[in-house]
Amino acid sequence: MIALLSKEIRSFLSSLIGYVVIGVFLLLVGLLMWVFPGELNVIDYGFATLDTLFYVAPWVFMFLIPAITMRLFAEEKRSGTIELLLTKPISDIQIILAKYFAGLILVIIALLPTLIYFASVFQLGNPAGNMDTGGTWGSYLGLLFLGSSYVAIGIFASSITSNQIVSFLVAAMLCFFMFFGFEGIGSFDIFGQFDHVVISMGLSNHYVSMSRGLIDTRDIVYFAVVTALFLFITRLAIQSRKW
Repeated sequence: MIALLSKEIRSFLSSLIGYVVIGVFLLLVGLLMWVFPGELNVIDYGFATLDTLFYVAPWVFMFLIPAITMRLFAEEKRSGTIELLLTKPISDIQIILAKYFAGLILVIIALLPTLIYFASVFQLGNPAGNMDTGGTWGSYLGLLFLGSSYVAIGIFASSITSNQIVSFLVAAMLCFFMFFGFEGIGSFDIFGQFDHVVISMGLSNHYVSMSRGLIDTRDIVYFAVVTALFLFITRLAIQSRKW
C-alpha cells in the first residue's frame, strides 16, 4: 500500500499537469487577494483576514481536485494495468486508500504555500497579529475536510470510466452538486420545516460552520461519512470488474 501511495505521488509530481494545477490555484488566489481591486482584495478590504482564500478555494477545488484524481483509476483502465494491479497481494480497499491518501497529500501540498498568505496577513494586522487566528485555523481545517470529500468523489468518478476527461467532468459536477445542490434544493419552499434538514445534507453548510472557528463533531462526522460513502461505492465499482 505504501509503495502504491508513493508511486501515485511521484507520478503526479513528475508530470507537468501537477505543477500547472497547483500553480493555477495559488496564482488565482494570490491575484484575488493582492492584485485585483475589490472586496476580495485584502488591502482594499482593510481587515486582516483570509476570507478571500476560504471563499474562493471551494470553487477552485471543484476543478483542481478532479484534475488531480481523474487519472488515478481511469488511466489504469485505459492502459490495461488495472487487472495487473488487482491481482497483486493487496486488497481492493488498500488500493483505494492508497490512491485516496495520495490525492489528499497532493491537496495538502497545494495548501501549504498559502501559509505565506497567512503570515503576510498576520503581519498586516494593526497591531501585527490582530486577526481571528481561531477562525482562520478552523477554516483551514474545514477546507482540508472539504478537500478530503472532493478527493473521495474524484476517485469514484475515476473508477467508473477509462476516459480521464469524462472522469474530470463527472467529478466536477458531483462536487458542485454536493457543495451547492442541497442548499439550492432546500431554498425552495417545498419541504416546509424540513428545509434545514435538506440544506444540512450539503457540504457547504458544514464547511461554513467549521469556518467560524467552532469545531463541531457533527461537522467532522458528516465529512467522514461522505468520504467513506464515496470510497465504499468506489470499491463496489472496482469489484464489479471481477463479476
